[in-house]
Amino acid sequence: MKSPLTPSPDCPLCPRLAAFRAENRKKHPDWFNAPVPGFGSMNARLAIAGLAPGLQGANRTGRPFTGDWAGDLLYATLLKFGLAKGVYDERIDDTLELVDCRIVNSVRCVPPQNKPEPSEIKTCRQFLISELSCMPQVNAILALGKIAHDSVLKTLDARIAAHPFKHGSVYRVGKFQLISSYHCSRYNTNTGVLTTEMFETVVAKAKKLAAIA
Repeated sequence: MKSPLTPSPDCPLCPRLAAFRAENRKKHPDWFNAPVPGFGSMNARLAIAGLAPGLQGANRTGRPFTGDWAGDLLYATLLKFGLAKGVYDERIDDTLELVDCRIVNSVRCVPPQNKPEPSEIKTCRQFLISELSCMPQVNAILALGKIAHDSVLKTLDARIAAHPFKHGSVYRVGKFQLISSYHCSRYNTNTGVLTTEMFETVVAKAKKLAAIA
């Protein structure tokens, strides 16, 4: 199995993100503060596409969705549906393991205000393209939020207009089944845009689409 293309710890491709990363290294020298790699087996049948590392979450810990509210909901749901095992304890040395799924982000470095610019999403897409191409068993993709949804479509050379984002929507895109959800962020859950039940329904559907028993 070939290894995916990954950014260097001091990736200079997005100047704004590199500057923000350097600033955070000065403020928090004990944090990860580098492009965050994917999490889970490359042989997984389900890929979960997120947006970008959270400042005090993955950017601090070095593992996607680890250490912030979005991770609390995501990992609790994956554990409930057998897509993870062990204990999630908001740190990378806990006992959490993913089962037949892998988390990849559309943007690998933390952006200011958690908002990557279109040029940064485009620049980082090469890593998402490489990662998916190196996952031989993947047949379903769960996109968390519209930005991840659109980035996955562009990664797969599919037209966004023909596959509009909608919570719970499912599209056949080439060999993949793409299912999308509102992002499991604190803002979305606090405002009622996304409930635990809504998210669990989508994750269960994603597992079924990926043909995971």
